[in-house]
Amino acid sequence: MGKASRERSARDRIAEERRIQAKRDRQVKTLAVAGGALAMIAVAVGIVVLANSGGGDKAEYSGPLAPTSRQDDGSIVMAKEGVTSPVVEIYEDFQCPACQKLEETNGATFKQLAEQGKAKVVYRPFRLFSQDPLKSNSERAANAALCAPGDNWVKFHDRIYAEQPEEGKTGFANADLISWAAEYGISGSAFEKCVNGNEKSAQVQAMTDHAFNVAKVESTPTVLLDGKNITDRAWTAEDLTKAVTGTS
Repeated sequence: MGKASRERSARDRIAEERRIQAKRDRQVKTLAVAGGALAMIAVAVGIVVLANSGGGDKAEYSGPLAPTSRQDDGSIVMAKEGVTSPVVEIYEDFQCPACQKLEETNGATFKQLAEQGKAKVVYRPFRLFSQDPLKSNSERAANAALCAPGDNWVKFHDRIYAEQPEEGKTGFANADLISWAAEYGISGSAFEKCVNGNEKSAQVQAMTDHAFNVAKVESTPTVLLDGKNITDRAWTAEDLTKAVTGTS
């Protein structure tokens, strides 16, 4: 695909992402619950949602984490030693609000599955957006994530999402990314140089190309289970666990 074609495709994807977001904002339905009480439930389009007892509230996870390691392609694998399947791949953009929601609602389940040896979880951050300030925000965050070593990477990953700037606003300053990383033991001159010099920009682009051209990602987040897209329905924590483990 030529450069012009890639730029057109990127613009098309951004337009589609905005249409999905607008549709998601409209699709808020009032549903009756037991006893005649009413609850407002957001119907998310293209996002795996944890429908726990809080109706999709943030699911905190404070348990141990499975070991993480950086792969040659830039992805991060979180899995117990010897666990090779099933494989859960998460394609994400740190600037994407729906990706932030995925982490808040389903991140705990992914972490638990990996720590219990029930899945190999692969994080694949990339840049979806092609217009500033979203593009630059996304690039800085993805670059910093790729500069960080595997140890404590998941905690840094979660912190980046916690600090996600509002759409349309500039954020993820390099100084902030370096400061947040230091809180999780990720520091040193090499890391700072990598972040400030945008040294992983080529790898960010390679991961972006992989997401679009190989994995055929059309929106974020996209979650694949052994290569099959499962980002097409709302999942409870229990049902997501059953789907990944193949239990009933």
